[in-house]
Amino acid sequence: MGESQEDLLPSDVPESTSSNIGERLSSSAHASRGSGFPGGKKRGLSSRSWIKIDQDGNSKVLELDKAKIMRRCSLPSRDLRLLDPLFIYPSTILGREKAIVVNLEQIRCIITAEEVILMNSLDRNVVQYKSELCKRLQVKKDQADDLPFEFRALELALELTCMSLDVKVRELEMEIYPVLDELASSINTLNLERVRRLKGQLLTLTQRVQKVRDELEHLMDDDGDMAEMYLTDKKLRSEGNTPTELNAQNDYFSGTRVVSKSAPVSPIASTNGAPRLQRAFSSIVTSKQGSFTSSHDGENIEQLEMLLEAYFVVIDHTLSKLLSLKEYIDDTEDLINIKLGNVQNQLIQFELLLTAATFVATLFAAVAGVFGMNFAASVFDYPSAFTWVLVITGAGCGLLYCSFILYFRHKKVFPL
Repeated sequence: MGESQEDLLPSDVPESTSSNIGERLSSSAHASRGSGFPGGKKRGLSSRSWIKIDQDGNSKVLELDKAKIMRRCSLPSRDLRLLDPLFIYPSTILGREKAIVVNLEQIRCIITAEEVILMNSLDRNVVQYKSELCKRLQVKKDQADDLPFEFRALELALELTCMSLDVKVRELEMEIYPVLDELASSINTLNLERVRRLKGQLLTLTQRVQKVRDELEHLMDDDGDMAEMYLTDKKLRSEGNTPTELNAQNDYFSGTRVVSKSAPVSPIASTNGAPRLQRAFSSIVTSKQGSFTSSHDGENIEQLEMLLEAYFVVIDHTLSKLLSLKEYIDDTEDLINIKLGNVQNQLIQFELLLTAATFVATLFAAVAGVFGMNFAASVFDYPSAFTWVLVITGAGCGLLYCSFILYFRHKKVFPL
């Protein structure tokens, strides 16, 4: 390989230049072998289109890759996989240190304390979420709102998801009820195929609604997850100033103390009193901060819990409609099975009657066949004797057939 590269180089090129060219050729060859093809990009570094919505309702389209989003929102890579459109994940809401990862049906976004990073899509729910969120933020810009920014964004995502699922359930109800009524009155292959297709749609929609309901129920049951989702409070605590008690403590122990001249000074108190007072003051401040933080977190958890509970009731009502629809389908199937069983019983009864009639007819044919043989008998000397034989045989077969029917009725094979 080296000889072939030296042959390709001109003779008048200096040795240093030729060695540099050879090194570049070898490095490019190694790079092409490592990547599989020259100039190839790694799969994880591809950028996607995102929509950024700030607290004032202003939206902007950004091109961000996975690494930038991870640094921007302090998220691990496994959380970003939930937002990847190439994969199908169930509905999930995750609370992290600085962001909330939302994957609700087609709405996939990252909510922080300052902005919402929404995956750009032409889906109707995504476009509606973007426009509605911008409108609400612009309207409520100058108005006081009890909910922080991240809860308003999360509330809109839950609202649109619940509304979208409820609309799909109502459309399915309008389509499936007439088909079931038609199938109950007329059982045929076309109606059965339509019901089978609608039942598949019902099961798929039930799984989607059930997953959203389970996710809300899981969040309401875990106070730690709800506390993690209060991003504004955590941001204010990390960026806010220290309390006045801590300032007073720092001023007292870092500055020069002014002592009255008339006050007695004890050497023991002057050496050991400051650390003791510092520890006591620190414990008091820490207890005050802990009580304030716990009470504030309790109020925030209760606030978020009320928000989640409201949409939990909505999605639970949607799920109950789906379950009622499934019960209606099951009742229709039971009715169809009853009708088919009734028809099958009627066919069995008719077959039993035909079998009894065939047995009686066989007896009559056997008697006629015996008298049709060529043998000498005194009964043939009378012309009307054969007629009486036929009449008596027919009457006997009729009585035998009636006895069969009475026996079947007695055994309750036939309805009375």
